[in-house]
Amino acid sequence: MTLSASSLNDAATQATQSDLFAPMQLGPLTLANRIVMAPLTRSRAGAADVPSEMAIEYYVQRASAGLIIAEATQVSAQGKGYVFTPGIYSADQVQAWKKITDGVHAAGGRIFLQLWHVGRISHPSLQPDGALPVAPSAITPAGQAYTEDGFVPLVTPRALATSEMPEIVQQYRSGAENALAAGFDGVEIHAANGYLLDQFLRDKTNQRTDAYGGSIENRARLLLEVTAAVVKVWGGDRVGIRLSPLSTFGDIADSDPQALFSYVVEQINAYKLVYLHLIEGDTGGSRELPGGFDPQILRRLFKGAYMANNGYDRQMALDARTKGSADMIAFGRPYIANPDLVERLRIAAPLNQPDPATMYGGGAKGYVDYPALNCV
Repeated sequence: MTLSASSLNDAATQATQSDLFAPMQLGPLTLANRIVMAPLTRSRAGAADVPSEMAIEYYVQRASAGLIIAEATQVSAQGKGYVFTPGIYSADQVQAWKKITDGVHAAGGRIFLQLWHVGRISHPSLQPDGALPVAPSAITPAGQAYTEDGFVPLVTPRALATSEMPEIVQQYRSGAENALAAGFDGVEIHAANGYLLDQFLRDKTNQRTDAYGGSIENRARLLLEVTAAVVKVWGGDRVGIRLSPLSTFGDIADSDPQALFSYVVEQINAYKLVYLHLIEGDTGGSRELPGGFDPQILRRLFKGAYMANNGYDRQMALDARTKGSADMIAFGRPYIANPDLVERLRIAAPLNQPDPATMYGGGAKGYVDYPALNCV
């Protein structure tokens, strides 16, 4: 498509007046800009949860992002909750991811891996030996699991025993070690969106009476143990964390999210994490902040960089940098259909719209065939 000279000039002026498109220092890494590709499950992994060869092209196409956060990746076979999602717990998976990180680095990009355990958002057909999914408490979630047979109802999970907590921590530690071997620039701890670590944090899903339940301090214990283990592998300056205080995804909630997540942020400061990736509002939904919740309280509490996410567009991202309300802006769905999103945002070009039918599963169509912008 062709953009008018006046449109290009106006956009260029706006872009040069903002540091959104300028390099940024993130711990020891220099990022080309402050635009982040958020983790996006695309359900295209192959047998044994090994990333596909197509994933190399997919991520390399998007390497102009200041930072890519690779799709959520299970730290163990137990951590799997969706069919065709990749893992980071086997040698074959590590080898496949190494091809991806090598490709992104050759294209000048930076890439973190998101460490993921789904907890109760799974199904026996996805679990080793057909076992029940695990959770803080045996509470059946609403919703469906995505399996090889299509969508099926979620089941009542098995509550983890206190004695099993060290093994959960070890799964994250091993995932972090394997991500290091696979050549990633860092890792993100996925403690959001109703998955295992989030399930332990929230009082709707955590009704335990041991050291991992009850008080906010106890409910945060597993997350802090996982964080300590991951930081021991990577160092805090290459570890980020994702939180979603108001997300209802995965049938989850908390009675006092401001108090809970303020405590969590205060505690993780001890590990000197490089960024906090926060979903502002409901994941993939409304940006409304019920109950007087204020994400900027968490931004002020956190000692590292603040990455904002949820429904941002170009103008919102520019405004966030003007106001200083975020250090980086993460874009999710726009990156599905716009491999050159940074350039499109820079010149205010129209965006391709993703095809819902090809978002999850399938082949190259709707994955690596979205066109880049050709400006004249």
